[in-house]
Amino acid sequence: MLMPSIFGENLFNDDWMDFSFPDVDKVLYGKHAKNVMKTDVKETDNSYEVDIDLPGFKKDEIEAKLENGYLTISAAKGLDKEEKDGKYIRKERYSGAMSRSFYVGDELKQEDIKAKYEDGILKLSVPKKEQKKVETTKHIAIEG
Repeated sequence: MLMPSIFGENLFNDDWMDFSFPDVDKVLYGKHAKNVMKTDVKETDNSYEVDIDLPGFKKDEIEAKLENGYLTISAAKGLDKEEKDGKYIRKERYSGAMSRSFYVGDELKQEDIKAKYEDGILKLSVPKKEQKKVETTKHIAIEG
């Protein structure tokens, strides 16, 4: 199939929609930075169910914290390893740190959020909190 090109360049290469995460180390992940920490968010009647792909991580390499209304998920692996047994010819598995943040509101407390990690997927259950009701507009009578 012929692809549109200008001056011999392919317009539909991997970089044409580069929506990268700001917290991801570009030097470490390069043009594939947009592919880390894939996240699905599903809304139910009482909560939001968040699934984050973290394949290859151990449970103790993942951290979830709630601060100032932001839920931040961080994962780090292989930062303290030194390779002593030979020289790599090719290395595709990564080591490093990454994080993602989601605004969940100031009403939530850390004990409200439930987390479970299995089969390379971090599953979070974030309950919906009832939003504070905004005062309705009250009209003031103007005399005159």
